[in-house]
Amino acid sequence: MDLQLTGKRALVTGSTSGLGEEIARTLAAEGATVVVHGRDRGRADAVAKEIGGAVAIGDLATDEGADAVARVAGEIDILVNNMGIFDPTLTWDDLSADAWNEIYNINVVASVRMIQRFVPAMRKRGWGRVIQISSALSDYPMDTQPHYAATNAARNNLAASLSRELKDSGVTSNAVAAGGILTPSAKERLVGVGRAAGLGETWEEMAETIVRRSTTMIDLGRIGSPAEYADMVTFLASPRASYVTGATLRVDGGWH
Repeated sequence: MDLQLTGKRALVTGSTSGLGEEIARTLAAEGATVVVHGRDRGRADAVAKEIGGAVAIGDLATDEGADAVARVAGEIDILVNNMGIFDPTLTWDDLSADAWNEIYNINVVASVRMIQRFVPAMRKRGWGRVIQISSALSDYPMDTQPHYAATNAARNNLAASLSRELKDSGVTSNAVAAGGILTPSAKERLVGVGRAAGLGETWEEMAETIVRRSTTMIDLGRIGSPAEYADMVTFLASPRASYVTGATLRVDGGWH
């Protein structure tokens, strides 16, 4: 299927590693010009060089950083708000009000900053795609990391509200609620868990056991690959998804 992305320009926030990098690569492979965003110039340049994209550096937790990114990125057709922070170790007892404010600023308000800077031009041109990357924890919060689950629920709500605002404009707004993603950082974290449990020293030694233990509540019985998520995001970014808006699409292997 031709996703008709040739000639489209996309900005993927937090795209120097992990899922964001995979989304940037997939969009570029489908013909889009991609602006790679991050805070580390060297990492951003490396990704952009491989996919033939541009680079925008800035801290989206601040208005100044968002302005810097907007100046470099220029007009874009596709905005993927992927950037966010995640710390699986934090609990209710560990979290101060300042910690809640910090993660809300980064995981929610940073997305709003990007929407405010790029969506008006999309509306004026009569075409655009805005995609929030959230988490299945928005629907299935745990006793740990409550602030992370709450901010992802807010991202889903943001996507739905924006779709109402953009009705009849040609611009769609959706969210992808992700389950487990086997990124390099996730694999590193799982190796640490496996070593602590005495399952071995390397991923190869413990992969089968730790995946089985980690996916007891996932119908497909495995952790999703970054490519599987990136493919969904790329479809939503395309003209082929013109009748999808206001939706939160769970991509989680049947997590229950």
